[in-house]
Amino acid sequence: MSEPGSLIRARSGRSAAPNFHSFIINEIGAGIVAGRFPVGTILPRDAELMDTYGVSRTVLREALKTLEAKGLVEARPKVGTRVSPKSRWQLFDQQVLLWHFEAGLDPQFVGYLFDIRRLLELETVRLAAKLRTADHIRMLYYWLQQMSVSRGMADSFALATLELHRILADTSQNPMLRAALGVTEFTLAAAMPAGDSRDNSSFYETAITRRRNLVQAVEAGNVVEAETSILQAIDADLAGARSRSSAGILQNGH
Repeated sequence: MSEPGSLIRARSGRSAAPNFHSFIINEIGAGIVAGRFPVGTILPRDAELMDTYGVSRTVLREALKTLEAKGLVEARPKVGTRVSPKSRWQLFDQQVLLWHFEAGLDPQFVGYLFDIRRLLELETVRLAAKLRTADHIRMLYYWLQQMSVSRGMADSFALATLELHRILADTSQNPMLRAALGVTEFTLAAAMPAGDSRDNSSFYETAITRRRNLVQAVEAGNVVEAETSILQAIDADLAGARSRSSAGILQNGH
């Protein structure tokens, strides 16, 4: 399973899998999402996959079970393991999102995720403005400060921003909103400027200003202002993602 922040870190290059089981899941899963194993096709036989990846049958079978749970494949007796239709893929799964990011992002797919993020985070900030505690507010301001000191460092800035949104989700006291943070992380990763540079100062300043307004609204318990602020923050992130797309960056995932 991918850890929080893995989508953002993937911007700087794919990290090594910690063991053979994870390695096989990553290789086959990423291959399916990227189209190297097309939808509807049968995966190579076990012996061929074992030889290709240098793993045992046990490791391979366990990896295929994991991919089946994610909706990417289905095992059929006497037929083999078939790549499932995209409609069955678990698109909220953190690893599946990561594979989409690594494969090169479809702007339409990114747009769908921003639509979902609006729905989720509107409810998040409504609840946060009603249920916030002094500790929550303290942590929100801490991560706002971390965003400020990370200007120009894209990945560090994105990770600090993700932590701020994580605290908001915790404040909502709704575990489902906390579990859906992968959507927010994906859109943040798509929005961030490429590389470390202060040339994108307007992007960073806008992101910080929007979050500062949001935190202040949550602190004051102002639900309407919190809703306005989160929508402005999301719109700013969407503008960043579109800017990367028009520059030819979004399609290749870097």
